Amino acid sequence: MQEKQDTTEQLEANSIEVSSLARVSNSEETSDESEQFEDIKNQFLTIFSELPAIISGFLGQYQKQILTLSLIIAGIITFKIMLAILQSLNGIPLVAPTFELIGIIYAFWFISRYILRASNRQELSAEIQAWKDQILGNNPSDS
Repeated sequence: MQEKQDTTEQLEANSIEVSSLARVSNSEETSDESEQFEDIKNQFLTIFSELPAIISGFLGQYQKQILTLSLIIAGIITFKIMLAILQSLNGIPLVAPTFELIGIIYAFWFISRYILRASNRQELSAEIQAWKDQILGNNPSDS
């Protein structure tokens, strides 16, 4: 009987030690978690406090590329809108054949005005070159 009491007392003592160790480890885990939370919070606040400087640096460094990409996207959107408008106009009776007729008449006029004679082709070439120079900035515009 004495052995059972000793064993019971020993088990109780061991359970007390285990529970006290569990409390200590729980308090250590809690303090570790709070330290980790503080570290993460400090990193988060540091990044967000530096965010305007990061964004302005990025925009300053890649300004031309961002502008080019924006212009490409704007061109694509404009092109899609124009296609949608033309598609809706083609749904209206007699509008599509009228546009085709206007296009055919303009093509005949352009060919007869600029393409048939060599002197007119040279005139067209000079006009195109003048437009290129104005657009690219090689020559100041006369008007």
